[in-house]
Amino acid sequence: MNKASKTGVDITQAKRLLEENHVVAIPTETVYGLAGNALDIKAVATIFSVKKRPSFDPLIVHTHSIEALGEFVADIPEQAQLLAKAFWPGPLTLLLEKKEIIPDLVTSGLNRVAVRIPNHPLTLALLQSLSFPLAAPSANPFGYISPTTAQHVTDQLGDQVAYILDGGASNIGVESTIIGWENGKATVMRVGGLSIEAIEAIIGPVHVQAVSSSNPAAPGMLKSHYAPRIPMRAGNIETLLQTYAGKKIAVLSFQQAYPAAYKNYILSPEGNVTEAAQHLFAAMRVLDTSEADIILTEYVPAVGLGLAINDRLKRACAEEV
Repeated sequence: MNKASKTGVDITQAKRLLEENHVVAIPTETVYGLAGNALDIKAVATIFSVKKRPSFDPLIVHTHSIEALGEFVADIPEQAQLLAKAFWPGPLTLLLEKKEIIPDLVTSGLNRVAVRIPNHPLTLALLQSLSFPLAAPSANPFGYISPTTAQHVTDQLGDQVAYILDGGASNIGVESTIIGWENGKATVMRVGGLSIEAIEAIIGPVHVQAVSSSNPAAPGMLKSHYAPRIPMRAGNIETLLQTYAGKKIAVLSFQQAYPAAYKNYILSPEGNVTEAAQHLFAAMRVLDTSEADIILTEYVPAVGLGLAINDRLKRACAEEV
């Protein structure tokens, strides 16, 4: 649409626009999504076009109930059923065999589709009102920092989105955990907003797959992703400050302040990885709008959502500077 995107809480308007094959930004507990009719190839193509997302990177399909999966998923393994009952609605995505009703463009030609039930009242109400599921990757230009507020979507996609359903700030702040089954074994394809510990408490040990750099088997597996426009490096911040002395440096730290930095954003003064995850993408945006020459960051403890934070930081720093 040519006119500026509208923002609000009007589910009826969002429903009408989606039924007319427009794309709408939706809130979830993880990040905001750019949604379109998952069963309509034109709507799906619009998502790829607006995001400038390569067609080999598949999308996640969102629905409102486990029962609704039967329309577009061929089989739900026993472990998948256990996880769905334990964590849906929530930050869990399951990679399951698809039915032909799901266009190949959604899955990048693969025979499995990524599905989840988001835990946000506005989006659940919207999904329940629709006769089709929604394909919805993050509502940002491909490869850039994911949005966790309606304003982030407005700032990035502007008038390319017909409507932005404003559900407030995402309360988890990193994308969902994706699980598939490889040779019958549960495999975490992407670490995210549901911890490995929580998953293993339900189905036992799982394999955690390394990030793919091309031809991903599931959404969000590309090596370079979630990146700010200002170059970003991760490591020991004290050492990096010396390495880049003379440059205007912004620091994204876990819980420590660095007075030598031109700008410093602390993710969690209390050292809480869940709080750090909530602030991660917003912090990256703040520093990316500064006049810094480089952003320096550090990895957080690899427990709970710390794994997901470190995954996002690693990929945000994937390009050499």
